[in-house]
Amino acid sequence: MSVQNSDKALSRKQRLQEKQRRQLAVVDTVDKAENKVRKAEVELAMAVAEAVQVFGGLQAASEGLDMPAQTVQRFLGMAQDEAAATVATADAVEPVDRASAE
Repeated sequence: MSVQNSDKALSRKQRLQEKQRRQLAVVDTVDKAENKVRKAEVELAMAVAEAVQVFGGLQAASEGLDMPAQTVQRFLGMAQDEAAATVATADAVEPVDRASAE
């Protein structure tokens, strides 16, 4: 009489399906984490852009935030890209018949 463990009781197809299910779960988790990171970066970029306005310029914001000017510029670029994407999205969802919307 031999002892079979649960892995051996599963067919090859079932084992492969389970492996694929686990891989997809990992990919899904990574995708969700990347989306959270992207949202956090955008929020930070918007805050840095606001700080540049408050401080009155890039160099003053760099010093006030204790952040290299190059990093501030990168965040400003991200904030501009996000603002442009938001405008593009808003334009895309406006009513087609603008005359009736006014």
